[in-house]
This record gives sequence, structure tokens and C-alpha cells, in this order.
Amino acid sequence: MTATPAWPPQSAPRLFVDTPLGEGVAVPVDGNAAHYLIGVMRVKAEDVVLLFDGRSGEWAARARDIRKRDLMLVCERQTKPLESVPDFWLCCAPVRKGRIDLIAEKACELGAARLQPVLTRRAVVDRLNLDRLRAHLVEAAEQCGRTAIPELGRMVKLDALLKDWPGERWLFFADETGGAPLEEALRAHPGPAAFLIGPEGGFDPAEREAIRGGAKAVPVSLGPRILRAETAAIAATSAWMALNGDWAPASS
Repeated sequence: MTATPAWPPQSAPRLFVDTPLGEGVAVPVDGNAAHYLIGVMRVKAEDVVLLFDGRSGEWAARARDIRKRDLMLVCERQTKPLESVPDFWLCCAPVRKGRIDLIAEKACELGAARLQPVLTRRAVVDRLNLDRLRAHLVEAAEQCGRTAIPELGRMVKLDALLKDWPGERWLFFADETGGAPLEEALRAHPGPAAFLIGPEGGFDPAEREAIRGGAKAVPVSLGPRILRAETAAIAATSAWMALNGDWAPASS
């Protein structure tokens, strides 16, 4: 007996669109996205493309009206609901272009709800291209199967971040001078959380004192080795997800 093929196909390309999706909704696609589908993925008429809009889950759509530089995608049915996103923010000092791009990509893949750039005194970068950074978040979500794009905050100075810190959210921060063992601290402080990662040169003493003075601040150690900023960001996010996020056992 011939097996029924999986639908939609596992090999179907996946695309984020800034259009509210629903059954029967027709989504026009042009520009780079059309080039990707037509020129790279070789999408033909009636092929399936998976769409998500960050609001209504994932939808299987059929390709129609394919031309050289544009096509139409018509939604047929929902294939995934909007994901439940763990309440975790990654706050990090800006680092050099390739490394901040990596942080954005991995934060999305690991399930972060928000990426918040924070300007510190020792940061070697004081400007970020937020459009490019968001493009990395979108591409990562397309590749890893997320149905929600992490929020991307505008870069703020550290003192402004601390001044306006929400009272219900723990602020774990990687303190190179020492702090509680990471697992112990994460288990002891469940609930909405953020991790603050400093720049390549670390926090200066005044910044460290200001962070520690916050009511919700929890200084932690990331171990005996000196980590690059991007390594610390990935490790911290992974640890939180394993203990308090959507990697954790249901009973935790």
C-alpha cells in the first residue's frame, strides 16, 4: 500500500511575511523574497510555501501566478499555532558586526522573546544597524521553525536600562568578579528574566556597582574561563532555557 505523503512537504521553503495570514488570504511576494523562492528554491505553480507573520502562526500556501520577479501565495490551512514564547530577554552590549549578528541569530534559535542592545562604557561599538540585525532575526526564525520574531529593542545606555527596569523581571548578569553559581541562581529565581552580557572589555567598576544595586539584580558566574561576549550570550540563554524556559521539564 502506498504511504500518504506528508503535507505540507518537509522540504517546503519557509518565509516570513508582514501580512496578516488566514485561510484564503493571498500574499503577493516580490523583491528578494521572490528571487529566493523562484530563482533559488525553484518554486513552481501549486508548490507549497510555509508562511508566518509573527501573529497568527504558520500557514501552508500554494504558489500561483508565478512570473520572473513576483508571485502570489494563497493560504490554504494553518500548520502551526503561534508559539508560546518563554519570557526571557537577552540584553547585551554591542560587539563587532559579525559577532552581534551571531548573537541575534542564536538568541532567536534558542527561543528568546526580546533582544535588547545596551551601550556600556567599554563597548567598542556605539552604533548598530537595527534593520540588518532584524533581518538576521527573521532569517533565523525562518530556518529554525519559529512562528514569532523576537522583539528587537533600540539600543539604550546602561543607566537608562537600569532606571526603567521592570519590577517583576529578574536581571541576571555575568559578573567577571564573581557571583552565584549559574544553575543555583537560575533555579532560585524562576519567572520573567533577562540576562545582561557586557562588552569585550567587561563592565567597569561603577557599572558593576550600579547593576548590583538594582533590587532584581542577580550576579552570576559563567565559570572559570574568560568567555567572548557572544559565547557568554549563547551559554547564558541556553542555561536559562534548560532550567526555566521551554527546554525545562514540564514539572520544573
